[in-house]
Amino acid sequence: MSPYAAAHANPEGPGDSRPTSLQIVSDNAMEGKLVGKVAVITGVSAGLGIETTRALAATGARLILTARDLAKAKTALAEIWQEDKMELVEMDQNSLDSVRTAAKNILAKTDEISILISNAGIMAVPDLRLTKDGHESQFGVNHLSHFLFFQLLKPALLKASTPSFQSRVVMVSAAAHRISPIGASDDYLFQKSEYVPWIAYARSKTANVYMANQIERTYGSLGLHATSLHPGIIGTGLSQYIPAEVVEQLTKEYATIAKSPEQGAATTIWAAIGKEWEGRGGVYLNDCAEAERGEDDGVVSKGSYVSHTYNPDEEARLWKDSLKMVGLPEEN
Repeated sequence: MSPYAAAHANPEGPGDSRPTSLQIVSDNAMEGKLVGKVAVITGVSAGLGIETTRALAATGARLILTARDLAKAKTALAEIWQEDKMELVEMDQNSLDSVRTAAKNILAKTDEISILISNAGIMAVPDLRLTKDGHESQFGVNHLSHFLFFQLLKPALLKASTPSFQSRVVMVSAAAHRISPIGASDDYLFQKSEYVPWIAYARSKTANVYMANQIERTYGSLGLHATSLHPGIIGTGLSQYIPAEVVEQLTKEYATIAKSPEQGAATTIWAAIGKEWEGRGGVYLNDCAEAERGEDDGVVSKGSYVSHTYNPDEEARLWKDSLKMVGLPEEN
């Protein structure tokens, strides 16, 4: 059982006794323990990205941070900025060329990366929109950009892995993945089904889980591990496409289970530096614990996993399709 189970048993809303990301660092005695190692975090200009950065900075790791709008990111991170330990790299995840450029710029700075946190994303885009490369926007931004980014940084992740700290990839998914599995290979653009904002979001978040599972299956024996997670219900800019009256209603409905951004980043940091995840992965996490099996009810406020959360055949299909969509050769 997770040491944080009791703290999550009776939530009382943001700021209650549930752990924060900084508490996770302290509980694992990781303050200053990752000096000399490099961590890369995507999407640091708001919400969870800021708190994830704050907590990882406490470990002493060198942080390379990506954002679409560097000016916005600099402002958001001003309070915690450490000139000698943090660097910003521009990356627009709506464009695979931008992802390629960002990865190239990062690899020019370092050839070893110990932690990659895929945090950036968009949610519930109201109508069918395409990325600059012609992919459905949520699938493109939330999954394909992170998939390509990982593939390009993979040599550095493999090189950085050591017996005492094997490299880790953390995919920030969501309980919304419970709504839907990924689309068919000929329906990633909703060519054969009606576009529904939450179905598109759910597919992209299931893709995050599948990517982590397949990374573990493929590279775990080489010292590169991956987990995925539901951070919780947090009031961040991710809700920008949801009507204000709906946000207000959901805020009231989920008042007790909602988390602060500091608490929302806790499971991410647990996955990234927690001793429980040394040398293993391929698991979907929630509330600083391995998620338990739940009902296939599609309820997005539940942290349990569903029947499609783990599916080796579908994970392999998505991996193969994603390689093709980002222009990389098929792997043996």
